[in-house]
Amino acid sequence: MTVAAKSEIQIDNDEVRVTEWRLPPGSATGHHTHGMDYVVVPMADGEMTIVAPDGTRSLAQLKTGRSYARKAGVQHDVRNESTAEIVFLEIELKA
Repeated sequence: MTVAAKSEIQIDNDEVRVTEWRLPPGSATGHHTHGMDYVVVPMADGEMTIVAPDGTRSLAQLKTGRSYARKAGVQHDVRNESTAEIVFLEIELKA
């Protein structure tokens, strides 16, 4: 059984929503679709498993402070199949 990832919204205003995500080993976000463009800022090195809607799996390497951006419409489940907690900030762009 997969454990749910933990999220805490830190800022939510007219321009952005900033959420801290913590994925302990064995956890997942669950399949979801991003409704806004977003930026991910890793707070720790780690490795995420990304599962596409068709079940295709890929690995994403996270490096502390090395940000990346994605467009709205991305669909996936983010899983932590490693032995270390994954921590990142997700900044969704509303404007």
